Parts: sequence; C-alpha cells; structure tokens
Amino acid sequence: MRTILIEPTENPKVIKFVADYNLIPGSLELDRDSDISEIPLAQELFNYPFVERIFITANFVAVAKQDTVEWEHVAESLKNVIEDELLANPRIYLQKKKEMIEIYAEMTPNPNAMKFVSSKMLMDGFVEVKSRNEAEGVPLAQAIFTEFDFAKEVFISDNFVAVTRDNSVEWHQVMMAVRGYIAEYLQSGGVISNIESQKHENPVEKIINRDYTDDEQKISDILNEYVAPAVENDGGKISLMEYDAANKTAKMLLQGACSGCPSSTATLKGGIENILKQFVPELVEHVEAVNG
Repeated sequence: MRTILIEPTENPKVIKFVADYNLIPGSLELDRDSDISEIPLAQELFNYPFVERIFITANFVAVAKQDTVEWEHVAESLKNVIEDELLANPRIYLQKKKEMIEIYAEMTPNPNAMKFVSSKMLMDGFVEVKSRNEAEGVPLAQAIFTEFDFAKEVFISDNFVAVTRDNSVEWHQVMMAVRGYIAEYLQSGGVISNIESQKHENPVEKIINRDYTDDEQKISDILNEYVAPAVENDGGKISLMEYDAANKTAKMLLQGACSGCPSSTATLKGGIENILKQFVPELVEHVEAVNG
C-alpha cells in the first residue's frame, strides 16, 4: 500500500495528497471535460460529484472541491481512493499489460538438440549460428551462449529456437533453465537478430549463390511440400544443396536440430529418398546429407 499524507493548502477549496515518490514527470491539470481515459486515478476521483479539478505534479495530487462539502468529511475517503489507484498504477497512467510470451520445450530426433517453441513469431525466415564465434549480430544467440556454457549451436526460425548442447550436460538437467531464460529474454523485449534472416523459400540460393535448374526446382518443390514441414516441426531445416544429374544423386543441406543428428541419415534413406524416388524416379535414385 502506498503511503499518502494529507496536507492543507492556502486555498481552502484545495487539498494535497502527498506520496512518498514522484508520480509523473511534468504535471497534469484535469477537469470534467478532460480526456481521462488513460488515467484511472482521475476517473475514480471524478466519481465524487463534489470534485471539480485535479492537479497532479511531482509527488502529490491536489484536488479542488465544491463548497457543498467540507474536507473533514471527505478527505479520508479520497486518500483511500488515491492509495488504491497508485497501488494499481504507480505512474498515474493506465499500465499496459505486457504481452505474455509462452515458451514450451520439445524434443527433436537429435538427442543433443532441444526445440523451444514461442507463442509469438520470432522472425520471418531463419538464422543459424553454428558456434560462439559466429554469434555476432544475433543478440539472442549471444545471450544463450553467454548464459549457458554447454550451448554449441543456436538455430532460430519462425516461432522457435533450437539449441544444441555439448556432452557436459543432459537436457533433463538444464531444459527448464534454458526455457525460462529464453522466455524472460523475449518477455523483456530482447533483440533477436540484427542480421537479415534467410528465407525458407530458397535458402540454398544464399549459400551457393545460384538459381535452381528445372530439375532441381522439381526436387525442391517436393521437399517443400512433403518433407520440410515435418523436419521444421522437429526444429530443423532441409534444403537441396546440390544435384548430380549423372548419378541421380540429390545432396541435402541439414540445418538446426537436423545437423549432426544421428537419425538424420536413416531419415534420409528411409523416408526422403523413398519420397523422391516415388515422385521423380527419373531424377533421383540416391540422397546424401550435408550438415550445415
């Protein structure tokens, strides 16, 4: 509860309610025609019909009354109102509720990588930080590396952050700490990335600086439609890196949780290779992985 002192003024129609801290920078002078939609304290005080004007500055609220009442009958009630309102909105104006950001953790097929999913979008596209030395320009990754010695890689995409650990810890030991740290960082408005994110549509173009051939585009379209959603759901990213037409071999770039995942090879051979052989048998007979 805020402590409020009642002080008389030289004007018998005006009394001061003095707080133990500065309420606002500058001052406010309000009457019943003023816009008080963002000032709950004024709204409550003007509920009293005898209150004519309100003046707020420094550490006090001054109230001017009509002659129909005496201060000795109403001052204590106004003091209680002011104490309650300052408790709810210490800086006078209505406090905006912060957007609550929920974070939950998901395992990925890579036992070393954990996916932390946010209730809000983090970026349009993705950013991959493969080591501490590459974290410049990505404040969220820098913060994670600084806070957690075991963090090896950070992959940020759409609404999640995938963190890859080293062998010094197990996820059950640190998962809650990482989740809480990321949630607090985002809740406080921390910057996610200062560098341009790569786009999902064709990330390989940035890597090897070339356009797809017609055959490569056919393969990429199948990946995007039938494979990419499941891979991204596991905290990873898969793209066509290179296509060897002579050997009918498609080389895939694996990023995020998929990079270095022990099950990625089996996934490629057992799933993705079969899908491509089914849809474009004239183009693909083999699939190989390239860790990003």
